[in-house]
Amino acid sequence: MNKQNTTKESQTDWARIDAMTDEDINLSDIPEITEEMWAKAIWRKGSKPIQLNSQETLAVDRDVIEFFKAQERDYKTKINEILRAYMKAQQAK
Repeated sequence: MNKQNTTKESQTDWARIDAMTDEDINLSDIPEITEEMWAKAIWRKGSKPIQLNSQETLAVDRDVIEFFKAQERDYKTKINEILRAYMKAQQAK
């Protein structure tokens, strides 16, 4: 993909698009959603919200790291979740 902006002008009539209402949009080629479609729908959980994490260097015994690596592909996240659970348990005391 080229990083330069295009020099061609858009052929789209943006003023007409902006002036359109929902009723002006032709939906004739889109089927109505039925109860059967909803019954077959698959619920997918979205990704986790992005948080600003601090990246720290932490000395952890090799066997502990190897254990988590063998359990989870995203072992660093799992370690963080375990530390968070411990933190919350301590705060609840």
